[in-house]
Amino acid sequence: MTRPDATGRDSGGLTTGEVARRLGVAPTTVRSWDRRYGLGPPQHTGGKHRRWTAVDIARLERMCALTATGLPPAEAARLALADEPYDAAPTARSAPPDGVRAQIARNRARTGLQLGDVRQECRGMARAALRLDAGALDELLTTVIADYGLVSAWNEVIMPTLQAVGRKWESAGERYVEVEHFLSWHIAGALRRSAPPASSERSGATTLLACVPGENHTLPLEVLAAALAQRGLPVRMFGAALPVEALVEAVRRTGPAAVGLWAQSRTTASRPLAHHVAAMEWGVRGARRNPVVLALGPGWAGHAVPGLLRPSGLSEALSAFEAVVTR
Repeated sequence: MTRPDATGRDSGGLTTGEVARRLGVAPTTVRSWDRRYGLGPPQHTGGKHRRWTAVDIARLERMCALTATGLPPAEAARLALADEPYDAAPTARSAPPDGVRAQIARNRARTGLQLGDVRQECRGMARAALRLDAGALDELLTTVIADYGLVSAWNEVIMPTLQAVGRKWESAGERYVEVEHFLSWHIAGALRRSAPPASSERSGATTLLACVPGENHTLPLEVLAAALAQRGLPVRMFGAALPVEALVEAVRRTGPAAVGLWAQSRTTASRPLAHHVAAMEWGVRGARRNPVVLALGPGWAGHAVPGLLRPSGLSEALSAFEAVVTR
């Protein structure tokens, strides 16, 4: 298949899907911008399929950059269309008004995410989160998980985007909370969609995952739960801030082979709680077992937890759980 040449003239062009991957946005977003704002190629090439030239792609890149500053899509599209690099000399009409220039500058200073050297999909995901674009974000998350696999998608795309949003939230105060909540909610949904139906359990072969009391950061546990389910390992997920009494009762009722306790903060990590769970027994008299407890998350750093496993990351945690449950 031919591609746009360096001059931007049509030498075949890219498909909508190829353009979306190049820009780090969802194909539905590209089609929506074309349909609503006329940002697409002027005509179909070779029949029914649209082909995007370098000029078309440059226009979409401007659209992405403008919407990432927080500019409304309709206004961003107007500016992207007015700034096309045609051979004709630019007119006064093609330049944004001073007020719009100032708004763009203010928005860039206010909402720009410092992503650094990351995969292109991170930028697309960040743009969708900034636009609060639910459809684009869901499609990007689904595609990234399918293309890279859950573990690589989390480590290389999703987590860097979350970290960038978190840094912006810390520097911008409460004005950025909605983007972080929006992104986290859609990530949680994508993780659950990626997990297969629960597999059948046998006694002593299930995994119990919970945040320690006072801990509300559940996303790392949710990706772990989804990854374990993809490997066919039964999982019981109890989510945020499980009270001590409820945790003890859950262990007693389910008899798990392994218990993962997540602590994001050192203030929530509790060594006595971890040891108490590890000392619990279940099973018939004469053949009682204890669960293997894994201390998960950065909150356990600096806590000496003798006898308990403390994996350093998602891949190591997966391997540890699999070893315990399948042995």
